[in-house]
Amino acid sequence: MRGHMKKSKSFFTVAIVLCIAATGLFYSLRRANGQTHLHIQKLVIVGKNGVKHDFQVEIAATPEEQEIGLMFRKKMAPDHGMLFEMNQTAPVNFWMKNTLIPLDMLFVAADGTITHIHANAVPEDLTAIPSDGPVSGVIEINGGLAKSLGIAVGDKVLHPYFNDVK
Repeated sequence: MRGHMKKSKSFFTVAIVLCIAATGLFYSLRRANGQTHLHIQKLVIVGKNGVKHDFQVEIAATPEEQEIGLMFRKKMAPDHGMLFEMNQTAPVNFWMKNTLIPLDMLFVAADGTITHIHANAVPEDLTAIPSDGPVSGVIEINGGLAKSLGIAVGDKVLHPYFNDVK
């Protein structure tokens, strides 16, 4: 009887390990295909001339979400992007590891002011892209979009995160 119990426990253990591995593989494949579970919220950028640009942004708030970012995406709608909520105000560096589309990176101070724009970050480039000063958030949009919309340093970002940042 004991031999049978050991075999049952071993089988059960192997089954659990396989289920965990399959779940991990499933989520890895979802990320690799650009599928995400992140919340999407409205974000508005207001130019100095009062022109407003509406975006739907995925919120990357945790270190894991921020590490993955927009990796493996093959395309992104023109009015979409990602907001990285840094949860502190400090200089940051980004890179384009496993990112397949060019991006504009908008570095944003705690009060919602865009302080620096890095235009057309090169896909899959591992070169560090610095914020050029302390920021509380970073917005990534399609490469070249900031220029075509006239988004510039000094423009304001309207989103609840920038109202809450200390």
